[in-house]
Amino acid sequence: MTTAPLSAALRVPTRLRALAALPFVLAATAYPLLFAVWSGRLPDPLATHFSTGGEADGYTGRTAFAVLGTVLLLALGAGWTALVRRGALWGAWLTAGLLGTLLGLVVGDNLDAADPARVVSPLSNLAVAAAVGGVLALAGHALSRLVPPEGPAGAEGGAGPDAPRLDLGAGELAGWSRATASAPLTALGLLLLAGGAAGALLGPWPLLPLAALIAVPGLALARVRVNVDRHGLTVRSTLVPRPRVHVPLADIAGADVRQVDALREFGGWGYRVRAHRTGVVLRSGEALVVRRGSGREFAVTVPDARTAAALLNTLAERRGRL
Repeated sequence: MTTAPLSAALRVPTRLRALAALPFVLAATAYPLLFAVWSGRLPDPLATHFSTGGEADGYTGRTAFAVLGTVLLLALGAGWTALVRRGALWGAWLTAGLLGTLLGLVVGDNLDAADPARVVSPLSNLAVAAAVGGVLALAGHALSRLVPPEGPAGAEGGAGPDAPRLDLGAGELAGWSRATASAPLTALGLLLLAGGAAGALLGPWPLLPLAALIAVPGLALARVRVNVDRHGLTVRSTLVPRPRVHVPLADIAGADVRQVDALREFGGWGYRVRAHRTGVVLRSGEALVVRRGSGREFAVTVPDARTAAALLNTLAERRGRL
């Protein structure tokens, strides 16, 4: 495995991280300004929790709500800045636009309210926030072109003579299966759900759905089963039928084992997309890396990856691919 110098690897993320932080910095700056400009027109406390019909049923102090929203924006911004990759920059802009708009709309709903109990937050606020988030997602996607794509990492070519193989007879069949889990993904998902529940009690009611939207996909990938057989490689969640990743045997040019760093190489945990590779990354360490016919790589972190790679190479060789 070839590794670029650390200084070269850090040049691209610097610009990328700045672009990921930008929408959160703008939102976290504009949000307190609303309170400063409208301080004399806002009740104290504010209506910040609403029923499904939009009627106010929960309240938060004006200063507390200003601080809570600003801290939430900055915390999410810090997370995106630390873990974002070029192909996911749009997600940072979507998150900042969606949350920033929701918080601003809740403040606007309270404007000139004599009695916070009579404040109404219409469901159309969600549509407005989604529209703003969508526009910013497109902007983030366009800005990602300012960041050079990551080069391919890892070994070049298919499986060479030193790649692992299993000694199978001509008529023998074999399969391999292993379940693996991610403690970081599980912890992050549960913390997000807990934070969303706390925010739903103390802050605007959309916080719980927003937290669930982020946490549930992560929890679905927190435990997966990796299967290798005559059909190829399959990675699926053990909790739900989807997500599922399948690489057909006919598309496998070679397989090997590699030590990966989840944060440095993939930017975090879960299903990761890079310029020349994708992966289901649950931790740092041993990973099964499959080179596809297109030249792209797919990696999955799983124990006993060498046995899985050996079986894939043997089965692919039988098909005349190697």
